[in-house]
Amino acid sequence: MTCEIISIGTELLLGQIVDTNAAFLSRQLAAIGVQVFWRTTVGDNRERIVAALQSALARADVVITIGGLGPTEDDLTREAIAEVLGEPLEYDPELGEHLKRLFAARGREATPAQLRQAYRPPSATPIPNPHGTAPGLRIVRDNHWLFALPGPPNEFEPMVREQVIPTLMSLTQGEVIRSRVLCLCGIGEADAEAQVQDLVRSANPTLAPLAKLGEVHLRITARAASIDEAEQMIAQMERTIRERLGAYIYGTDDTTLEQVVVNLLREHGQSLATAESCTGGLLSHRITEVPGSSDVFIGGIVAYSNAVKQRELGVPQEVLTEYGAVSEPTARAMAEGVRARLGSHWGIGITGIAGPSGGTPEKPVGLVYIGLSDPTGTLVTRHLLLGDRQAVKWRASQVALTLLWRGILKGGCASLSQS
Repeated sequence: MTCEIISIGTELLLGQIVDTNAAFLSRQLAAIGVQVFWRTTVGDNRERIVAALQSALARADVVITIGGLGPTEDDLTREAIAEVLGEPLEYDPELGEHLKRLFAARGREATPAQLRQAYRPPSATPIPNPHGTAPGLRIVRDNHWLFALPGPPNEFEPMVREQVIPTLMSLTQGEVIRSRVLCLCGIGEADAEAQVQDLVRSANPTLAPLAKLGEVHLRITARAASIDEAEQMIAQMERTIRERLGAYIYGTDDTTLEQVVVNLLREHGQSLATAESCTGGLLSHRITEVPGSSDVFIGGIVAYSNAVKQRELGVPQEVLTEYGAVSEPTARAMAEGVRARLGSHWGIGITGIAGPSGGTPEKPVGLVYIGLSDPTGTLVTRHLLLGDRQAVKWRASQVALTLLWRGILKGGCASLSQS
């Protein structure tokens, strides 16, 4: 069964609000085996809403509209649906009385504008809205299902769960769709895809590489008659992927790299301190976003100027003079200095040129050195990172977390440098 979601509202096109409703609905539909092949966003224009509905009904088994059912003049979904159906809008006395009772309970009288919500095409069945005034609509026409739902999430989500999903479940015969995302770091999208190219061509389960800033995600999706069967299909493909790319997989689904690192530090009874220049505290911020990070994170020093690098981290003046702030010796001194000054097991030092200015032919924008230090030694890596200032900073923090993740798993910098 295929579905198209039509989100209605000019505010969506202007970027004034984010369409969280469509994302929520897609997840709910996937869980019962309904495939969302198209998502359309259209403004508050009757002619364009009609065109969107006509296209959707021509190609999808199920069409679900979001928004445009309220009492104002720009709420045009009812009118557009009536036009597509070739039916007039008619006043529903039961809906009208329901609306009047709702407003009377609030000590108000339902206005003519509010009573617009009591109109519907004759072939449409009202969908109760326990949390708002605008009822939804359900229409069946030529083996196509059309649902119209209000836009406020507190009204929309319960109506999806309690009205739409049960109806569609009775039509899908229990088929389900399940997905799992494998999260990788330290490898690019092209290199990761090259190692699973044969799996990408699989029809069921499917495998889709997803590029993220500083990491790669591999999404496995299975369609089956039951949840258990779908999970087994996913597990089989996951085992194959881990055999090939296991060294790069740090987690699954919504797990973040910083969460994994904090948990590993806690498991090993180790602590961390950071010294950041070009990232400006971003690495420390990401770590402290993890609940319980105070168990392992000692603190961080944002050493933006050379004077702070010298005074707070003990970076020698001769290193800064001979090699510069953006250099391997400086990153090494920063990592070792913050570890010694704050008394942590691990120390990280990051120095680089985030841009957009400040680069030279010898040291271009995006050049970053990352130092990692522990009792077994110090390792410094050199990177040329792509993107604007924000992207360079994020990628640098991601590389630092990746380096630390590998260092913990390898048992220290000495072992990491030999691998």
